[in-house]
Amino acid sequence: MASSTPDSRLAVVTGGLGGLGTGICRQLAAAGRRVVALDLAARQERLAAFRRELADLGDAVSFEPADVADFDACGAALARIEAAHGGIGILVNAAGITRDASLRKMTPRQWQELLRVNLDGVFNTCRHVVEGMTARGFGRIVNISSVNGQTGQFGQTNYAAAKAGVHGFTMALARETARKGVTVNTVSPGYCDTPMVAAVPEEIRAQIVAGIPVGRLGTPADIARAVVFLAADDAGYITGANLPVNGGYFMSF
Repeated sequence: MASSTPDSRLAVVTGGLGGLGTGICRQLAAAGRRVVALDLAARQERLAAFRRELADLGDAVSFEPADVADFDACGAALARIEAAHGGIGILVNAAGITRDASLRKMTPRQWQELLRVNLDGVFNTCRHVVEGMTARGFGRIVNISSVNGQTGQFGQTNYAAAKAGVHGFTMALARETARKGVTVNTVSPGYCDTPMVAAVPEEIRAQIVAGIPVGRLGTPADIARAVVFLAADDAGYITGANLPVNGGYFMSF
């Protein structure tokens, strides 16, 4: 079994094939981390594109299939990763989906599918890595929430509830692990230039951009910089925090 040294901590990024996930994988690898992207095996077309996009990083980034909504599948995948590469030092929960509908039209299936991925998925991965992290005396967990978990959004009662829940989970776990060398933090992106936002009608996207003080959508790199900062070895005094990266779209004290 390979071991993770401070200069090459092993990082797992769920939703690693997504727009934000790929950017996070790239910047973690650039920071010297060994990165494994965890995502659905069925996304073969996207997996091929992911490998092309990160080809310049060589073998610093690899892929492991798993459905984050499945507790046992997560456990098996994370065990395979640790058997191949050593203990997981960094976990980034970036997997997420949308199932938008106003509440009066939302089906139980739309509610349940989203919660299983966006909130249960955070439990399913953290539950399997936290014991190893605390035993080794080091861990960095970064959970990706959303500005809409802070502000709410029309047609997203499911999404807003899950993303708000992500930070509640973060704060509670941060208290449990703070004396064990494990930090747990949240990054809350605003609207970013990803396929998920590209699916929004152009007129609505223009309205969104008009409401962002910096005058543009975010990029995956903007979010990844925040993740790399919180995942650093010397970021041990930051835990239970929520770092908004939204171009000023939502500000709070």
